[in-house]
Amino acid sequence: MSDNDPLSYTGQPERSPLYLLVWDAPNIDMGLGSLLGGRPDAVHRPRFDAVGRWLIDVARDAGDASDASDEGPAPVPEATVFTNVAPGSAEQIRGWVDALRNVGFAVFAKPKLTEDSDVDPDMLAHIRRRRDEGVLDGLVVASADGQNFRELLEELADEIPVTVLGFHEHAHWAVENDTLEFLDLEDIPGVFRAPLPRVNLDSLPDDGAWLQPYRPLSALVR
Repeated sequence: MSDNDPLSYTGQPERSPLYLLVWDAPNIDMGLGSLLGGRPDAVHRPRFDAVGRWLIDVARDAGDASDASDEGPAPVPEATVFTNVAPGSAEQIRGWVDALRNVGFAVFAKPKLTEDSDVDPDMLAHIRRRRDEGVLDGLVVASADGQNFRELLEELADEIPVTVLGFHEHAHWAVENDTLEFLDLEDIPGVFRAPLPRVNLDSLPDDGAWLQPYRPLSALVR
């Protein structure tokens, strides 16, 4: 494996068992935008230090369980944020990328050259690589809907714990899936500075509520 391998920030495969988090930044942003009815601001963007602490706790709990069954060392938490970089936007997101790296997250950044330049294939490749290395002890996929990951996640759930991290409004397939664990992103302690202004059909206010469209109507003619 080359030190220039674009699928991982490690030159050689990890040898310790890993509890892996992959974060689909474009999809999470889209999901947040649909809940908020507009572009997320600083108050409603997730705190990655809170996500990191949560992942450390999850890996530690998994290690405690393995110690009880005498199955080997505790898994090490590893987290990567996958993101697209639109032309001309590098300077706008440079601070965000540096902040992620300072927290302890790796970042996989890919130019957004066409509509098909998504990071989903790169996320799937990274997950498969860690599995093929024989180090994957647990997996968390953070994505607002995550449908593109469903087949692989259900396959891996036969071998390891698999969690989908997202928003229950957009991830019914995971919420109702008997083989996967689902956790709403807002249920991670401290992940948002203020509660999200969420409205769903099960808990409408007496006066009613406006439900914003997920995309502009003009998208129908693209």
